[in-house]
Amino acid sequence: MSDDTDEEEAPAVELGDGEPVEGAPLARIASRLTWPQEASRAREKEGDATIRTPDGPRSLESILDAVDETYFDTRQTFLSAVRSEIGTGPIPTAEE
Repeated sequence: MSDDTDEEEAPAVELGDGEPVEGAPLARIASRLTWPQEASRAREKEGDATIRTPDGPRSLESILDAVDETYFDTRQTFLSAVRSEIGTGPIPTAEE
């Protein structure tokens, strides 16, 4: 990178003009929690957060209700348990 040019750098990733996606990525919700974490405490702290899933947005509280784990010793344990419930795949936009 040179300081003597007036050109602005293009963004590293082009953002699309598509419809917005409702909810937050799972990783963002997980980053707001500390580990280890009991499921009940995660529910108190972030239960009303909406997570993007392949089947559409869902509240963390409803996902934790369906997960059998009551204690997450690491962030990876939490992510694995939640992903096993919500699945993986493309996230639909608001119009899909």
